[in-house]
This record gives sequence, structure tokens and C-alpha cells, in this order.
Amino acid sequence: MAGLTNYEKVVLGLTAGFVLTAGLWFWGQDRLHGDYQIVTMERREETVVMQQPPEAAEQSRPDSLLPGEKIDLNTADAYELQRLPGIGEKRAEDIIAYREEHGPFETVEQLDEVSGIGPGILEGLRDYAQVAAVDG
Repeated sequence: MAGLTNYEKVVLGLTAGFVLTAGLWFWGQDRLHGDYQIVTMERREETVVMQQPPEAAEQSRPDSLLPGEKIDLNTADAYELQRLPGIGEKRAEDIIAYREEHGPFETVEQLDEVSGIGPGILEGLRDYAQVAAVDG
């Protein structure tokens, strides 16, 4: 330590004290918590429900409709509309709201303009929905 100024001795002493204190603190923390336990959980894959292709939709029909029965989009109430495949309470209400705002449907394809009904649902409805001639 010969040749060191008092300032350098103080800095060296403080550095050594800090390193010693930090080392003891980390060593004590490791002892304090004890052994670690690792728990793993199995991740289950989510089931993805695929929409039926158009061919399968033609082969199966909803049980709530009789053979050959079709629902008229211009006269059906919410309950009747819910009998259609892919139409629940919310979509039935949307169909009625659209009908009230824009007037009667002219074609079944016009359902595509209703919120929540896209090409897939529309394709499944073609065999079960109809539009009766509108008196004008």
C-alpha cells in the first residue's frame, strides 16, 4: 500500500467493503429461499371447429326444419329465423332490423349485407331460406 494516497486507500476500502457486503447478501438470499421447485403443466390443444364444406351442408339439414320446409325471410319472426342453420338470437335480430330498415328482401343472397352473415353462412342457408314474391 506504499505509494497510495489517502484518497485512493479510502476508495479501495469502500470498494472492497461493497463487494464483500454484496457477496454475503446474495449468498444469504440463496440460503434463505431454500431449494427451488419447478412445476410444469401439460398444455392442451384447443379444438378447432371447422365449418362444413358446401357439399356437407347440402347433405345435412337442421333437425328443426321439416323435409322441404323453407323459411320466408320477409315474414319470419325471430324464432322462425333461429331455426335456420347458423342463425342464433343475435343474427335473427340483425336480419329483422335490416328488413325493417331496408324493406323486404328481394333475394336470399341479400342476406350477405346483414351484419354477421358472410359467404359461409349464406351458403348454408340457401336450401332452407326463401324470399316470397313481394306485392308492390
